Amino acid sequence: MSDSIKRPRDVVVVGRGIQPSHVRQTNQRAILSVISLQPGISNAELARVTELAPQTVSAVLTDLEGRNLVTRGEVLRGRRGQPATPLYMNPVGALSIGAEIGWRHIEVCLVGIGTQVLSRVRREYDYPDARTVFGELAAATADLMAQLSPAERARLVGMGLAAPGGIGNPGSLLKPAPGQQELWAGLDIARAAAAATGLDVSLFNDGHAACWAQRVARPAPRPLSFVFLVLDTFVGGGIVAENRLWEGVNGASAHLGSMLVTDGDGQMRFLHEVASLHALGLRLEAAGLPRDVVRSAPLAPPVGAIVDAWIAEASAALAQALMNATRVMEFELAVIESALPSALTREIVAATGRHLARFPILGETAPPPVVAGELGRSGAAQGAALLRMHRRFFSRELAHMDI
Repeated sequence: MSDSIKRPRDVVVVGRGIQPSHVRQTNQRAILSVISLQPGISNAELARVTELAPQTVSAVLTDLEGRNLVTRGEVLRGRRGQPATPLYMNPVGALSIGAEIGWRHIEVCLVGIGTQVLSRVRREYDYPDARTVFGELAAATADLMAQLSPAERARLVGMGLAAPGGIGNPGSLLKPAPGQQELWAGLDIARAAAAATGLDVSLFNDGHAACWAQRVARPAPRPLSFVFLVLDTFVGGGIVAENRLWEGVNGASAHLGSMLVTDGDGQMRFLHEVASLHALGLRLEAAGLPRDVVRSAPLAPPVGAIVDAWIAEASAALAQALMNATRVMEFELAVIESALPSALTREIVAATGRHLARFPILGETAPPPVVAGELGRSGAAQGAALLRMHRRFFSRELAHMDI
């Protein structure tokens, strides 16, 4: 049969076999995942948890130590059985640059495989300018990389870049500045970022990246499935289903901000139009107030009244979106994050939970509890770096092998 014949996509997906190299990578990633979740675990415990032969575990650990990904602590004596050596992940054994080109800001950070943000640069603007934003990205990246020693730079595994869809689209809720539609049309963001920075770049949806950052930041035991909403310029969303980020075939799944909800007047609106900071900003501007006035605490009485009215309507809309999402998939938790001060985020979370509790339930499945995020901000740049490293060192999906 000729190799030029196009195979059906379902055959390509289900018909791919596992190569011996992939078995080795799977074992390495399983062991590294366990060490990251159970720091201080011993060789014997690793073999028991992973159900791998002790000699296989020893061989994998030798390789991981040689790559500076795993370190050993002091031998523990005086316990039952043989002395045990605790194993730890080297938090800076691998590094990644994370970046976000947002609607109103650019953020670049340096993240270690231990999930710490080592340094961060952020700048705000009115709209991402295609003529200058990649130069800004390159300059910020160069500043962060200048802090690294030659050995640390050798551990850099590239850049994870988060961005929303629709930049430059005149049909979006935030209209492009003059000339930007033409500049962004057909632009390959990942390729432009790679050309500007000289790094390999993986592009992620900003909501998905922020969702993954929340997954990593949550304390153990982490929920295997949760739905996530982040209130920023617009409403970003993400879903972790059975411990996997649900991205979809084209990376466009879980666009929860585009869900239709009913506003306070009974009109059908996009969630973006009701619960985003863009929506709050329009209310403030209509009252002659600057958008950033909500960053100051405590809020002055006229500002507080506007924010309270927005929270009342936004939380009702968020509850509708979460309820509808939970009728499609099963979640252990709903997480809401925002770029607002943490006290306001907590108010939104509490109000959303109250709305959810009032909804009728058909059957026995109640909506999940609603909690505030762990980061106090979007986290999309951080999440993009973490996703890049997850695919490189932890993911056992065939599509992510040999990355």
